[in-house]
Amino acid sequence: MIRRVLAAAVSLAALITIPSAAPMVAPAVGRPLTVFTDKGAVAGAAAEGVGRFLGIPYAAPPVGGLRWQPPAPAATWPGVRSAERPGARCVQTATGTGPGTSEDCLYLNVYAPERRTERPLPVLFWIHGGGFMNGAGDLYDGSLLARTNNMVVVTVNYRLGMFGFLDLPGLSERGAGNYGLLDQQAALRWTQRNIGAFGGDPGRVTVSGESAGGQSVCSLLASPPARGLFDRAIIQSGGCPSLTTAQSTARGRSFATAAGCRAAATGVSCLRAKRADDLLAASGRDFGGILNGPLPVSGVPELPVAPGVAVRSGRFADVPLLIGTNRDEIGKWTPPFANATREQYERVIRQHFGAHADGVLARYPYGARPGPYSAAYALGAVWTDSSVFYGMGGCQYRRLAGRFAAQQPRTYFYEFGDPAPPSPGPTPPGFAPGATHATELAYLWPSMAQKPLTPEQQQLSRTMVRYWGAFVRDANPTTREQPAWPPYRSGRFMSLLPGDRSKAVGSAVYSARHQCSYWNGIDYDWLTTDPAHLMNALRDRGK
Repeated sequence: MIRRVLAAAVSLAALITIPSAAPMVAPAVGRPLTVFTDKGAVAGAAAEGVGRFLGIPYAAPPVGGLRWQPPAPAATWPGVRSAERPGARCVQTATGTGPGTSEDCLYLNVYAPERRTERPLPVLFWIHGGGFMNGAGDLYDGSLLARTNNMVVVTVNYRLGMFGFLDLPGLSERGAGNYGLLDQQAALRWTQRNIGAFGGDPGRVTVSGESAGGQSVCSLLASPPARGLFDRAIIQSGGCPSLTTAQSTARGRSFATAAGCRAAATGVSCLRAKRADDLLAASGRDFGGILNGPLPVSGVPELPVAPGVAVRSGRFADVPLLIGTNRDEIGKWTPPFANATREQYERVIRQHFGAHADGVLARYPYGARPGPYSAAYALGAVWTDSSVFYGMGGCQYRRLAGRFAAQQPRTYFYEFGDPAPPSPGPTPPGFAPGATHATELAYLWPSMAQKPLTPEQQQLSRTMVRYWGAFVRDANPTTREQPAWPPYRSGRFMSLLPGDRSKAVGSAVYSARHQCSYWNGIDYDWLTTDPAHLMNALRDRGK
C-alpha cells in the first residue's frame, strides 16, 4: 500500500502550480496602440484602461544551433508587429488550453495603464512557477495589478525542463544548466532597454515570482550578472535550492542515456539532432518529478555561489524584499495517502526522519484529523512545518526570511492563510488542503482563478493587490487604507486572511503554528539541501 500511494505521490507531486486546464490570456481586443521597441514597433490594444502587448520577442528563437545556448539577441523586424496574441509556450508536458508549445518561445507580455503620466511608472516583472517544467507568462493577466496600482506589469516565458536546465560537458561555452535563468536575465535586460516606451521606469523594477519563479528570484538575487537589472524583489512560496555542477552533469548524463545518446564522444551532437518531442518523452526520470525536477546550477559564472549559501553569507543583491508562504504549503501533494493506515503512516515517518521519528510522531499523530485523509493531513503538516520540499513553507522558510532581514532592513514577511481558497487544480472529494501551494495566485491574478471568489475572498484580493502595488511603488507594502505592515526585523509579519481580518502579528504566532521550537532544535538541513535523501526514503518506503 505504501509503495503504491507514495509512487503516486512522487508522480503527481511535481512542483507545478499550473491548473490542469489553465486558460491563456485572451487576445488583446480594444483600441489599437503602437509602441516602438529597440527591435521594431509593436501594436497592442487597450481595454478597460489597460494597454496589452502580447507575444513580444525578447531573444532569438533558441532553435537549431541555438538550442542549449545562452539567449541570443532578437532580430529586428520591419513595419509594425502585431502584439495582440501571446507567443508559444516553451516545450513542456500537458498545458491544457493555450497557444501551443514550441522551442521558439522566448516571448514576453506587457500590461500598461492606457493613460500616461509625466512620471514613469513602477514595473512588476513576473516569473511564473511550475517546477521549472511547466507554465507560461500568458497564464497571468496583469491587467488588474496594472490598473489598480497604476504600474506596468511584464510576464515572461523561459526555457523549461531539459531545454532550460540540461548540463553536459561540451554543451556550450557558458550557461550549461542555467539557460532558463539566463533567459530571465535577458528578459530583464529587454525591460531595462524598452520599458520606458510603455510608460515604465527602468529604475523601479521589482522582480517577482512564485514557486519555481520564487526560486528563480532567489537565484537572481545571488547572480552577479543580474545586478542592476532590478531594485526590489518578491518571493512567493519559493526557497533557494540549487544543484552543484557534479549533480547537474550526473543528471545530464542519465538523461542522455535515456534519450539514446549515451556515448560520451557523440552524446551532445546526438541530442542536438533529436526532435523536441523525443527529448521530452525521455525526460521523465531526470527532469520530471518533485525531487528530480530541474533546478539552477551553482558553481558557475552566472551563479558562483549556491543561492542558499549566498543568503546565509550575505552575498546577495541588497534590495528591499517581500517574501512569504502559504499556511498549508505542502498539503496539495498528500491526497495519494488517502486510506493509509496508522502503521503505514508511521513507517513512512520512521524511514524519512530516522532518529527523530518518535519526536515527529508525538507532535503529528495519526488520527488528529480522523477520516480517510488522516495520514494525508498529518503528512501535509509534517512536510510543511519541516520545509522538506526545497525549503518551501514552515520553519526553514521563516528562517530564510530572517536571514534576508538580517542584512536588508526593508524585508517584509507574510503568511497567506485563507482556510478554504479556490484550489489551483483538481481536489479529491472531501479533501480540504487549506491554504496550500499556489492558492494565493488567484487573489493577485484573476486569470488563475478556477472558480469565483466569495465576497470575503474578494476583499482579501483587493487587500493583497494594494499591498503588492505599494511595495512595487515604494519598496514598502504599507498603504493608508489598510493595516500597517511592519518590516520583519520588528518581529512581526502580515497574516493575510479573508475579509478585513488581515493584520500584522508577532512571529511567535507563526512559530507556534508550525512547531518551530521543535524543528529549529534538530539538525535537518539534509532534508532540503540534498533531495536525494528524501527521494531515497520515498523509493524505499515499502521495504
